[in-house]
Amino acid sequence: MKQLEYIITATIKYRLLIISLLIVLFGISGVQTIKKLSVDNSLSIWFLEDDPSYKAYIDFQEEFGSDEIFVAMFPVGNAIGTAEKKQLLDLHKAIDSLSYVKASFSLAKARYPIYSNGKIVFNELYNPNRSEKALKSLYAKLPGVAYQLVTRDLKNQFFYIQLNPTPLIESKREIIAGEIRAIIEKSYSNYYLTGPPVLNEAYSLGIYKESMLFGVLTVLVITLMLLFLLPSKGYLLVSLLSVAIPITLLFGIITSLGFALNMISMLIPTILMVYSVSDAVHIINIYHREGLKGHNISKIRLITLVIRKSLTPCFYTTLTTFVGYFALYLSPLPAFKNMGVFTCIGLVLSFFLVYVITIIGFSFMPQNFETSKPVFSSKVISQTQFVNWLNQLTSRYKNTIILGFTLVLLYGVFAVFQVKIDTNSLDLLAEGKAKQDLRHVELKLQSSSRLQLDISAVSGKPMLNKEAMARLETFQKKLEKNVLIATPVSIIDIKSFLEKRNPILIQSSVSQDDIERALASVDRDDNSFFKLFSDDFKSAGITVSFKEMKTSQLEQMLADIKRDFESTFDTKKYNLKINGFAVVFAQLNNFILETQFKSFFAAFLVGFLCLWVFIRNFKTTVLVLIPNVLPLVILAIFMSLLDIPLDVTTAMITPIMLGIAMDDTIHLVYKYKRVKGVSGTSEKRINSAMTYTGTALFSTTIALVAGFLIISSSAVPSVRDFGLLCAVTVSIALITDIFYLPALLKKFDN
Repeated sequence: MKQLEYIITATIKYRLLIISLLIVLFGISGVQTIKKLSVDNSLSIWFLEDDPSYKAYIDFQEEFGSDEIFVAMFPVGNAIGTAEKKQLLDLHKAIDSLSYVKASFSLAKARYPIYSNGKIVFNELYNPNRSEKALKSLYAKLPGVAYQLVTRDLKNQFFYIQLNPTPLIESKREIIAGEIRAIIEKSYSNYYLTGPPVLNEAYSLGIYKESMLFGVLTVLVITLMLLFLLPSKGYLLVSLLSVAIPITLLFGIITSLGFALNMISMLIPTILMVYSVSDAVHIINIYHREGLKGHNISKIRLITLVIRKSLTPCFYTTLTTFVGYFALYLSPLPAFKNMGVFTCIGLVLSFFLVYVITIIGFSFMPQNFETSKPVFSSKVISQTQFVNWLNQLTSRYKNTIILGFTLVLLYGVFAVFQVKIDTNSLDLLAEGKAKQDLRHVELKLQSSSRLQLDISAVSGKPMLNKEAMARLETFQKKLEKNVLIATPVSIIDIKSFLEKRNPILIQSSVSQDDIERALASVDRDDNSFFKLFSDDFKSAGITVSFKEMKTSQLEQMLADIKRDFESTFDTKKYNLKINGFAVVFAQLNNFILETQFKSFFAAFLVGFLCLWVFIRNFKTTVLVLIPNVLPLVILAIFMSLLDIPLDVTTAMITPIMLGIAMDDTIHLVYKYKRVKGVSGTSEKRINSAMTYTGTALFSTTIALVAGFLIISSSAVPSVRDFGLLCAVTVSIALITDIFYLPALLKKFDN
């Protein structure tokens, strides 16, 4: 006690120096954040560099070309007119001059093969001098290629821009989409632009805007809420500084280390703000209550008493919340690891600074506890009367309460296994031009992304032989029947086209060598956008196009492709390799499941140990832990009933909610434990604890719910679900703390 009093005395003595230091650090961090805060939604934040699937994806890009492809759609009066062709060629010239562009492709560059005298020559697929009827007939014979370049009604043209491999463009990603748009707008006033780079840009812009909006809204809501909840307006500045300073210092650290915001870490400011204000409210509540009781106590003694009474429960609430976030470090996804680490740093800063700020703030405040009152108050609801009613209810109906909540707990355990694991890529994108353009393009093109399938012989022989071509043709026909696949393109399209126009190719008089030489020359054309063969012809490629879809659908599509391959090719003689970002993205479900199991069980185990050390009684620890599990299983009930899956954002919800749910429990149990030495039953002790801490429990829960409801206002569906589920879970946690926990302790903790 004396040592604590000495520290507080020294803090107050040097308060002006401490204030000056905090102002300097606040200013430096603020400037650093404004200058360097950026958004990083690159692939590398979701997958470790040594992850096999990520490495395979990068290798694929270097060998076969990046699938970082812009898809532009130009509505035109006549897609096969002379002026329209010139317009496309001018755009090709401007786009191809960009250093980060590997290739561009459209109807203006496309060629179709003609077989003559044992060799293939190429003619322009886009020849305005030919009649419309002749061009339509030509395109109908090569639909896989032609109708990815122009719609069947000839009212829209498609333009593809293929970027260099992902590692080469990451440093320029912020400017690429803007420059592409600027060039397109010089030629086209009306256009739709989509593709992975556009969606990535939209994710990043949405993250930046919403993180700023969330921060402002959280401050406003917390301020309004504190005017109702704090005993006096004099405490308002102390509370707000306890929120603002730790957040600003944390972001100064984040930006100084070169880290950026992403879809996960954008939630850090709101979460830390409501956490910081919760601790501040608990400390202020104790300060005001003790001030009302101790009329003749000096300010130093009063502050010392408050710190001593609040330090232990606040330490353990910080510890359990810390554990909940640090458990995210066990996730295989770097974005979650960073979220966990930086939130933990923020929690430590908040815990330390909330005490420094409240000590200094209390030192400046006059001790007029009797005359102080909230700025706003409600005459309808009396918190004291409500707490008394709760105490009577949990005493009289404790058996009924225990039975009811326990039945919900059991059903919730069943519901846990009904929750789906699925990430819808469209739910990661807010409504706006990017999403609208995606819909327009997919409506006309039936796709916006693609995969590359590579089939090779185990023997290492070239794929240009009769047997391989026959199996490849059967395989492609099966792919065409898949409802998730829009348009597969391979050498089979060229072969079929040549055979329709040149029946001589299928006559027995034409040797196999002649056919192989003819087909081999197709892929040597510089304008070939679809990779039909590897450079040594030892693998044949099929380009598969598809719409944006859920990870579960991607998994199904990939499984279907593998099944069709195995039913067509002898897997002892042929290999299949599926390449593209979709392969990596489809693995998110496995990573999310791994994140849930590892992080939840780690948080649960450490949380249990923390409670055990804190309570020092195994039976009471178990009784206290049960109500903290209940909000999580009720969360599972909501998710299963509302069909909300675990996805990229909601994947971290259980360890976070477990840590937060324990906070109010610890404050309540701390007071319950402190009066345990006093003679009386467990019923009297928990009633006394509820009366003392009830106001703070309600205040902190309101703060947390308000913060998460702000997140639920997000325009991004996935983030909105996360905020809504967290708000519901925190509310349920309060209900279990004021009903289920007291009933359990009154019944069993004798």
